[in-house]
Amino acid sequence: MWDAVVSAYNTFMAVMMTFRTSDVLDILIVSFVIYNLIKIMRETRAEQLVKGIIIILIAFAVSEMFNLKMLNKIFTSFFQFSVLAVLIVFQPELRSALEHIGRSKVGKYWAGLASSNVEEDKIKQIHKCINCVVDAANSFQKSKTGALIVFEKQTKLGDIIDTGTIIDAEPSEQMIGNIFFNKAPLHDGAMVVRDGKIHAAGCILPLTKNNNISAELGTRHRAALGISENSDAIVVVVSEETGNISIAKNGVITRNYTRESLSTALEEELIPKDNEKSDRIPILAGMMKGKKNEQNKT
Repeated sequence: MWDAVVSAYNTFMAVMMTFRTSDVLDILIVSFVIYNLIKIMRETRAEQLVKGIIIILIAFAVSEMFNLKMLNKIFTSFFQFSVLAVLIVFQPELRSALEHIGRSKVGKYWAGLASSNVEEDKIKQIHKCINCVVDAANSFQKSKTGALIVFEKQTKLGDIIDTGTIIDAEPSEQMIGNIFFNKAPLHDGAMVVRDGKIHAAGCILPLTKNNNISAELGTRHRAALGISENSDAIVVVVSEETGNISIAKNGVITRNYTRESLSTALEEELIPKDNEKSDRIPILAGMMKGKKNEQNKT
């Protein structure tokens, strides 16, 4: 027993003697990746799929241990195509994970490097659109007119837009009212707002896969949750039955907005704050500042 302890200790010390700083970094990165994968998979269908894969691996180990040749042959054949099978089975979860990475702080930073700071004209356009949507939602609330309005953010919604009709129009309360008029051909679908303009209408959104939501929520609310689960879009919903205004974000819906609270919420979500604008492209900002200093010296 003592010899085994001594041997294990010597082995551990031998490994520690060869331990480098890069090994620590390697362990931290792998741990971070595994932690985030577990976090993404929790409370989703992927968690059950992973449990099924673990059971298959245990069954394969048992077949190896007891020399169950036929069962072992089946598992061996299965594992030959396991990579392709995992890509097919986990396709929605892999797409969601990649989009999640793209929407992270690192993704936003590189997006800032690829583009410039949001121009003042664009901010004014977004402000104008928010005001039009708030006015329209307030009118819909009084008349109990159903509406579904999607504000595109960093995640592009080209596949959703392709299901509807391109409008590319300046926002106005009257335009939004015409789109969701119950006799209009586009009123059943979603309206997509891009860069402060009404880009498309009559778009079909994916329904949420969450079965635990309230039975009071109808198809519009489920569609709003579905697109918010698959993107960083902000979705405004007006209930046709009650006239209540709701907002869906990151797979969560909040309800009972007033005109004022809706305007505040949309501005907080869609208008970039001053510190965010200055932090998005620090390298380019530094370069511009350096050029100005050089010009002043000359």
